[in-house]
Amino acid sequence: MFKKESFALQDVSFALPECETLGLIGANGAGKSTTIRLLMDFIRPDTGTITLFGQPVTDLGLRNRIGYLPETASFPANLTILDLIRFTAATCDMTAEVWKERSASLLNTLGLWEARHKRLCTYSKGMQQRANFVLALLNDPQLLILDEPMSGLDPIGRGQIIDLIQRLKNEGKTILFCSHILGDVDRLVDKLLVLHKGKTLFAGPPHELLIQQQADTIEAAFLYLINSMKDGQHDA
Repeated sequence: MFKKESFALQDVSFALPECETLGLIGANGAGKSTTIRLLMDFIRPDTGTITLFGQPVTDLGLRNRIGYLPETASFPANLTILDLIRFTAATCDMTAEVWKERSASLLNTLGLWEARHKRLCTYSKGMQQRANFVLALLNDPQLLILDEPMSGLDPIGRGQIIDLIQRLKNEGKTILFCSHILGDVDRLVDKLLVLHKGKTLFAGPPHELLIQQQADTIEAAFLYLINSMKDGQHDA
């Protein structure tokens, strides 16, 4: 008995112009994490091409231009954030003067300055997420790829991250992030990419999705769109 071949992503195509922010949204299993893993060259596609800054994503020279925030922090338990900052700075060929100035600013902005000498195993989940953000931003990247950046954060921590992303947008950073908190996505993005079962349901500015689904909020528009798939009203 033969199984029907399935794909994590199928016919997904998008471009992210410089200085814009793209929100990647979808239910669990929609293909969001797969998309990010492909962009980071953690996995490679069976077909199709992926480019960043006009270069193949396999070009290792691109890594210094990208800041990546994984959904779940995974740190060596016996190290401090300063240990990882030194390691990250070395891999990015940053001078001591630059990384010390950058890390001090980021640690203060993200509320980790007082905890900089503590081992990472003593950090709460929210503190670990903020520590991940410090590492993602240390090399002042042109492109930020953020996988669930508000994961594990309390309302104060979420507010800090939202303010930081808004500031990075204002500085002209190009940002791609996925989040289940659609209200945050609506506040921050220029464009949306809605995935469902590995396919694109919508790509465009948030206000166009609101108009298309005749909804007042992104949460409502998203639910209407997904429910239309269940009802067979949407031509995937």
